[in-house]
Amino acid sequence: MSQINGFAGRRNLLKLLGVGSVGIAASAAGDVIWNRQQAIAQQPSTTLEKKPQPVSPDAALTRLTEGNKRFVNGKRLSPNQSKLRLQQTSVAQYPFAAILGCADSRVPAEIVFDQGLGDLFVVRVAGNVASQTAIGSLEFATAVLGAQLIMVLGHAKCGAVSAAIKGDPLPGRIGVFVEEIKPSVERVRFKTGNIEENAIIANVQYQAQNLQEHSTILGGLMKEGKLKIVGGRYDLATGKVTMLT
Repeated sequence: MSQINGFAGRRNLLKLLGVGSVGIAASAAGDVIWNRQQAIAQQPSTTLEKKPQPVSPDAALTRLTEGNKRFVNGKRLSPNQSKLRLQQTSVAQYPFAAILGCADSRVPAEIVFDQGLGDLFVVRVAGNVASQTAIGSLEFATAVLGAQLIMVLGHAKCGAVSAAIKGDPLPGRIGVFVEEIKPSVERVRFKTGNIEENAIIANVQYQAQNLQEHSTILGGLMKEGKLKIVGGRYDLATGKVTMLT
């Protein structure tokens, strides 16, 4: 059967319906179906044919904070999660922000910020560590895909940070990312207050600093005003993300 814009051709459709004694009825049915198909075929394309303008760093941060507020208040909109959005993003992606978050199963960025398909470029690794692989991924998100905001997202009761504080030998390759957290722990080792909480915040700030200092691409984008790197702390009990300076 021939296809026109994904639909069966009119002539073949009439053959399928049958002609002769029921030719008039078939012709009428064919006209109705054909006209409906033509109307559908003439609808705007559902694909992202043109690359949109990147969202500014401040606007991107506002979208994240507003989304988290909805999540905390139980008023999620669950945007961009339709079948149409699925089809659009199958062609290209233009995330408005990137997240370097912990791999902890309780901190899914798209949910806690109430975003959808294609909105966030998320890199997750235990302890939200700015590893070489993570940095490369974020360089792609910003320099290629156009995201102008990176948020380093830590969270309460982070096991990776706790392991770095204890400093005990760890099996396998677990110790690899824990070693990347230890410098931030030492920054607050003798600071007053809860050492775990202090270390979680220090680690977010330390990893954000590493992104700037260990990537000429990210550093260059920041100098041009095309990128902002911020830190946040997620509370497991309330779902709230608190911005860190």
